[in-house]
Amino acid sequence: MCGIAGWVDFERGLREEASTVRTMVGTLANRGPDAEAVWTDERAALGHRRLAVIDVDGSPQPMVAEEDGRALAVLVHNGEIYNFRQVRAQLESLGHRFRTAGDTEVVLRAYLEWGERCAERLEGMFAFAVWDPRAGKLVMVRDRLGIKPLYYAAAGRGLVFGSEPKALLAHPSIECVVDTEGLAELLAYIATPGHAVYRGMREVPAGHVTVVRDGSVTESRYWTLPNHEHPDDLATTIDTVRGLLQEAVASHLVSDVPLCTLLSGGVDSSAIAAFAAQSVTDGRRPKTFAVDFEGHTERFRKDFWHEDPDAPYAAEVARHVGTDHEPVVLRTSDLADPVVDAAALRAQDLPRPIPDMDRSLYLLLRSVRQRSTVALMGEVADELFGGYQSFRDPTLVDTANFPWVTMGLRVAPNGMSTGLLDPGFLKKIDVPGYSAQRYSETVAEVPRVPGESGQEHTMRVVGHAHLSRWLPLLLSRDDRLSMAVGLELRVPYCDHRLVEYVYNIPWGMKTADGREKSVLRSAVADLLPASVTQRRKSPFPVTQDPRYGEVLRSRFNAVVGDPSSPVRPLLDSPACAELAKEDRPIAVDGWGERRNVEMVLQLDAWLRHYRVRLDI
Repeated sequence: MCGIAGWVDFERGLREEASTVRTMVGTLANRGPDAEAVWTDERAALGHRRLAVIDVDGSPQPMVAEEDGRALAVLVHNGEIYNFRQVRAQLESLGHRFRTAGDTEVVLRAYLEWGERCAERLEGMFAFAVWDPRAGKLVMVRDRLGIKPLYYAAAGRGLVFGSEPKALLAHPSIECVVDTEGLAELLAYIATPGHAVYRGMREVPAGHVTVVRDGSVTESRYWTLPNHEHPDDLATTIDTVRGLLQEAVASHLVSDVPLCTLLSGGVDSSAIAAFAAQSVTDGRRPKTFAVDFEGHTERFRKDFWHEDPDAPYAAEVARHVGTDHEPVVLRTSDLADPVVDAAALRAQDLPRPIPDMDRSLYLLLRSVRQRSTVALMGEVADELFGGYQSFRDPTLVDTANFPWVTMGLRVAPNGMSTGLLDPGFLKKIDVPGYSAQRYSETVAEVPRVPGESGQEHTMRVVGHAHLSRWLPLLLSRDDRLSMAVGLELRVPYCDHRLVEYVYNIPWGMKTADGREKSVLRSAVADLLPASVTQRRKSPFPVTQDPRYGEVLRSRFNAVVGDPSSPVRPLLDSPACAELAKEDRPIAVDGWGERRNVEMVLQLDAWLRHYRVRLDI
């Protein structure tokens, strides 16, 4: 796992621009704490930061393929290719010879053999860029689901690219500007393929190849969600899901460094832990980690999202499947630490409406990194199997807008966590209108499958929306927060063969027993305690400690009372003044007041520290 950055210019010489690219890639130091290098020639400068996971002592980057002293291609690569040994064997049969034992050289040689279509042969999570001096072009490629990030922006007669926006913003020609559309994307909490919040910046879409030649940038798709009839009965479907998931977990266990799994006590992560435990061949129990809050089980109160605390279930699963389990117990003072707050925001380059979850995940991952370099997690199962309320509530799934946006609009009519923002500002942004337009584009991407009922097609659209516009937000968060502490996160549920199969399972079959994710529950029922397979979906936990509300109160009052605060022009001044007058902690139960206050604090920190210029 790594961080990559680079600059190509078809007019300006770049041989002496190593320092600029070194500054860009330096912003990604946490993504690659083990090594740094920069390569330059007349038209390109590529930089790399490495986190060594495979072929630890070899596979330096940028990696150059040469012939007779001439560079054929230069690669910077971020991610893991799980089938690299099979692809390597195929390339060797075609005459390629290898100097290293890792997957990076396999990617480079695959490009030399198959060109821009090499991605079709690679399985895993990856984002890479190849400078091809023979053709005078830069080729950027991103994995099928978009697990690994890759951004780019025009610069002179070329462009700059990097794993995160901060790398591009470190280039002298890239301005930190956000316009109305960028704010709408941010506040709607959707991920339009290819879009980035910062003006002039774009993300290589998942499953795409972007080619840059002098004067042109072209994008082409090499993978998309397939839409077809599901051929199997329920029993066959359950058996197939089990086999595909078991294979996915096995492929994700390849590592030359310590590896573990994250375990919440829900069926998604528990299934991964069970399969990982089955794969152990050296007799050592695999490590599992779970997040908890000090006093959370004793203090727990049931709310709309959470029926019970996670910790007892995680411990039960660990005993059942035989893992070496370690709870990571967070204190309120940890969550309230301003250094942690700044680190989580810096990791993502953007404010988010649920920053307390981000800080909890950041602290969990930071603790895990002290014992392991790679961790498997259960993300994506809810998007695949329909675990969210936004799948199951009929008043959310057919409203001409994204179900999760509709849910948020019921709490705040101008968008999730916007209750303390100025109505005039929000009218300009128009989150409901923007997201509705984006949803209509999403619907147009989903063809009707022959024989599919109206309800089944609606649920196909909802599934497509979650996988293409919601999932990228989660994958982005997971990537940024894990790489901020130098930990590689792997997501077996993102195996594209599993995704292709499960996406096309009819909704009636996915909920065959009347509950969410019934196919997945049935597929792993014999591996897990019944208490876990029958447990209702429970989202990532949040602290319910009233002391956290006291911290929010203090920080909110400080921001509202600061005349120099950059967020003040965006606030609903009467509403903020009224809230600031109240002598009580901010309510930490529910999603209303807490989320509104956290958004104000996030926006203030982002505008202040990134020096964002708003063009609205």
